[in-house]
Amino acid sequence: MRQMKLGLFLAPGGHHMAAWRHPDAYPAGFSIESYISVAQMAERGCFDMLFVADVFSTTREGGRQDSFRFEPMTLLSALAVATKQIGLVATATTSFNEPYNVARKFSSLDHLSKGRAGWNIVTSSSTLEAYNFGREAHRHLSDRYRKAHEFVEVVRGLWDSWDDDALLIDKESGLFFDSSKMNMLNHDGAQFSVRGPLTLPRAPQGHPVLVQAGSSEDGKTLAAKYAEVIFTIQRELPAAQAFYADIKERVASFGRSPDHALVMPGVMPVVGRTRQEAQDKYEQLQALIHPEAGLAGLSRTLGVDLTGVDVDGPLPDIDVTQLSQSRAVGMVETALRDKLSVRQVYERLLVSKGHRQLIGSAGDVADSLQEWFEASGADGFNVMPAMMPNGLKDFAELVVPELQRRGVFRKAYSGASLRDHLGLPKPGSAGSA
Repeated sequence: MRQMKLGLFLAPGGHHMAAWRHPDAYPAGFSIESYISVAQMAERGCFDMLFVADVFSTTREGGRQDSFRFEPMTLLSALAVATKQIGLVATATTSFNEPYNVARKFSSLDHLSKGRAGWNIVTSSSTLEAYNFGREAHRHLSDRYRKAHEFVEVVRGLWDSWDDDALLIDKESGLFFDSSKMNMLNHDGAQFSVRGPLTLPRAPQGHPVLVQAGSSEDGKTLAAKYAEVIFTIQRELPAAQAFYADIKERVASFGRSPDHALVMPGVMPVVGRTRQEAQDKYEQLQALIHPEAGLAGLSRTLGVDLTGVDVDGPLPDIDVTQLSQSRAVGMVETALRDKLSVRQVYERLLVSKGHRQLIGSAGDVADSLQEWFEASGADGFNVMPAMMPNGLKDFAELVVPELQRRGVFRKAYSGASLRDHLGLPKPGSAGSA
């Protein structure tokens, strides 16, 4: 029977924009104990993976809970020691990295975690990030994606630097590895020149799992060609079904199996033992939103200065064709369609980073997830608890058992690697072709 996939989108205080202000929230800072507690809780709930996002910049907004963050590979290496089975997925941008470094880091994580690593491929869009790397602006969107395609090809080639059986460690013969099993990349392309080989044996998974997040045309093409997991923002089932069908068709056009490209929309659940309890929890979080933080956050997300606008009036005219992120486009389109005020936009949409909110009992939340899963709107979900740790605890202890009772989610891990959890094949090595 087809099984739902679940990822946990890590955020120390929670994903609601005001969660860090909640008296029960984990500190939105540098407590490794908090991260370990969350990771182990998710593993007890049989989640497929943990996911860590990343950016290379912040702003002067004092109300932001995501102003400070650990470097993802360092964090996940620590969590690899504290967990045994859950997958470990990190973001690494193709805009401000080199393919060799990315290939080496994720291969290292795959070895250290015994086959649980995944790379979330992104192209950076914030000018603030460009400033930190000696640039005044980003490349044009299409140029960024051309670079990303070649970047991924080089990384995959480096992961095939060695055949699976290249490592001998034969003390008697004195041969540590079989040099005939080494595959030189010798890549010479428009963006990169990389000789290889990678200075690690082939990873336990062959290739760490490739993940992509983005719903633009360029993003969907990148996902269809390479990604094995696709994170996306979808708030309504018909749109989710259309996205799902489109991605699966694009994947097939590249000669890949649609079953090996899993679509996982983000959801922000607020779960109670009753609907009223869930609504009370949500209202408590909503009351913590500072209006200035809401307006500043919306300005940042849309890339439009909203200083001085009437928060109870409509959004100013915004040309969606000039917005660089699909999240921003979706917010503006929803605001226009539903005639939302600026305040309503940040209270209803920004609080969950543009993702769908699910507020209700365990049965209510499970009903919604199961409906999307069975109606070809999703293969699973990237779960974004509104507040940590209680939001994850509620989901793991109330919703997960309900999904298990219905037979749509595992009761125990059946394999050791992230590919095992997701039902993805291990890529063959160059020598096995």
